[in-house]
Amino acid sequence: MSYFASKFFWLAAQPLSLAFFAVAAALLLGWYGRRRLQAASLLLCAGILFVTLYTSTGTVLLQNLENRFARASLPEGGPRCLIVLGGSFEAEVIASRGGFEMNQAGDRFVEALRLLRTYPQARALVSGGDGSFSGRYAGDAAVSETLFAAFGIGPERLIQEGTSRTTFENVENAKGLFAENGLQNCLLLTSAFHMPRAIGLFRRSGLEVLPWPTDYRTSGNASLRLDFTQPSSNAQLTTTALREWIGLLAYFIAGRTETLFPQ
Repeated sequence: MSYFASKFFWLAAQPLSLAFFAVAAALLLGWYGRRRLQAASLLLCAGILFVTLYTSTGTVLLQNLENRFARASLPEGGPRCLIVLGGSFEAEVIASRGGFEMNQAGDRFVEALRLLRTYPQARALVSGGDGSFSGRYAGDAAVSETLFAAFGIGPERLIQEGTSRTTFENVENAKGLFAENGLQNCLLLTSAFHMPRAIGLFRRSGLEVLPWPTDYRTSGNASLRLDFTQPSSNAQLTTTALREWIGLLAYFIAGRTETLFPQ
């Protein structure tokens, strides 16, 4: 139930949805003649849209997340195991068109493939099921086996965890697999902005992992400013950043992480 609640909450809480609700409220307030409240609602909508579309606020918020963890030093002789968190494959597109269609988080699996080919002794635990509402598509764990096989990585080097739909479930479902397969000090591969929340969950569960962030979306040296050059990109970065910060806060309040902003 919490999975679907979080999905619906985020549909309503993202910036463009909030702007829509502000406009809808303004129309309703105008219908009832509440002109001052209508004006305030329209002003709120304009403010949300301006900050989201025409400033670097999202870039700065996301950058702070990405800068939190640098890549760990590799163990002597290279890593023995990798943990790759899902969320990279376009499951619905793959189901109808085939292939290995990836979204922006596809760097997680590109980097995993590079490491697996560089270090033949390494194994990969891929955690990710079908995160769609319908639940009828192949998850990242299942798709990754075919992807890795196409590049010469055999199934004996993969450990699949194909039921998780959230980061919390990634960690919870990986616990037993750690002990069962003798995994320890694995590299954790996920998007750089997602690393603080993921590390926080693993630490709370008592599982030691080494951060190996990928999928960077900022330069790392952005400052807060007006930006009229890329409104659609600004909106996407702001949405991603707010979602991750809200996730950090929610997990901390729920006791799933020990600190609000793990470091």
